Amino acid sequence: MRRIRVGIGYDVHALVEGRALILGGIEIPFERGLLGHSDADVLTHAVMDALLGALALGDIGKHFPDVDERFRGITSLILLKNVINLIYEKGYKLGNLDCIIVAQRPKLARFIPAMQDKLAEVMNVKLDQISVKATTTEHLGFEGREEGISAQAIVSLVKIEEEY
Repeated sequence: MRRIRVGIGYDVHALVEGRALILGGIEIPFERGLLGHSDADVLTHAVMDALLGALALGDIGKHFPDVDERFRGITSLILLKNVINLIYEKGYKLGNLDCIIVAQRPKLARFIPAMQDKLAEVMNVKLDQISVKATTTEHLGFEGREEGISAQAIVSLVKIEEEY
């Protein structure tokens, strides 16, 4: 049985008028938000995919399909809590999380501590296990043209009875 598992996640959503911008469970003041079936929180979605991938459990589309009305408009933090519970049921806990948000605008540096706090709280881990970063693409690509925002995450999971 493996003591350490690693997973990677990626998500992207288009920026649109008339939606709140939610990243890491935090509402960010901005003139547009992300389009999606749920709250379209790309950061939290990437984290969930990384967690699920670490244990070969599929992706968030398998667990929370966008054709299921129960998930319409749902806060992604609720879904994250469900994923964390599944990880615990499988005998694992978070070792660490490292993630990055790619957005030309808005500038996110001042919101990152709140995102880290929220993710640590929902995942029931210490703050020093959570790293959130943000970057631009220097106006290149869909993020640089402000058409959307993407996020990537990588996690390590450790067996609950193991020390790391």
